[in-house]
Amino acid sequence: MSVLVTGGAGFIGSTLVDQLVAGGHEVVVVDDLSTGSEANLADAMESGLVSLEVCDISQPAVSDLIADVSPGVIMHLAAQADVQASIDDPVRDAEVNVVGTIRVLEGARRAGTRKVVLATSGGTLYGDPDPSHLPYTEVEPHAPMSPYGLSKKAAGDYLAAYGPLHGMAHTTLALANVYGPRQDPHGEAGVVAIFARCLLAGEACTVYGDGRQTRDFVHVADAARAFVAAMERGDDWLLNIGTGIETSVNHLYSVMATAADGPVEPQRAQERPGEVRRSALDASAAAATLGWEPSLGLADGVADTLAWFNRG
Repeated sequence: MSVLVTGGAGFIGSTLVDQLVAGGHEVVVVDDLSTGSEANLADAMESGLVSLEVCDISQPAVSDLIADVSPGVIMHLAAQADVQASIDDPVRDAEVNVVGTIRVLEGARRAGTRKVVLATSGGTLYGDPDPSHLPYTEVEPHAPMSPYGLSKKAAGDYLAAYGPLHGMAHTTLALANVYGPRQDPHGEAGVVAIFARCLLAGEACTVYGDGRQTRDFVHVADAARAFVAAMERGDDWLLNIGTGIETSVNHLYSVMATAADGPVEPQRAQERPGEVRRSALDASAAAATLGWEPSLGLADGVADTLAWFNRG
């Protein structure tokens, strides 16, 4: 099958590309390389099944490109994903995440694409609801608390509307906190990547607040498998992709420090304002509709991540 992956040179996208190539699919990657890297695609490119188109999805040219490629399925992962950047420049955030999504969908409509699978953020989509509801299911009200969360919600709403209008199947995957090899440890990075870089460099890791804030950590290989499964299943669903397990930042640090032979205690800093206190996603609907379940536990996933960072 011909598959187009926006953001395919990024952390999650390139892992997905690897899995698609392993399945024998021809893949066109669309990425502006602002955060992604051609190096992430080096192995996949050697297969002869992958081509890279450097293009900004917020620009009109992306619609023409998609119409010309005429992919059977589009995996839409490209996004402005920095929450603070969305607060500082909400217009640019909307240009990429809302207008960019519409341009991708217009290209899909013109190409007669069968299905579009969208990545959204489960950590921002549900806002900060009653923690007694944890782990959150897809029926939890959507209440984003940042321009980034709002723009990703709007992208999902556009996708849901395009399906009935144009006969296009769709699935939206609400991802938990994805971690693993190729994650950038700088900028708006995930805490696992930040801790990995610091521990392997012999630098102190910083835990903000009391460290009891929780997240649902899902390995990137597991997240990518959900996208592959959604190619043929889960039409017209919004599905959580996570482990359903709350892991505190303190526990995460302990697991990673033990694996990397780092200091028993991190350095502490003041709690960051506006941070979601607790988060975990119930993925039972994904199990039922996609046949998907996470396969890597935190200890094994962290070991895999540390090994990759150590090689780099």
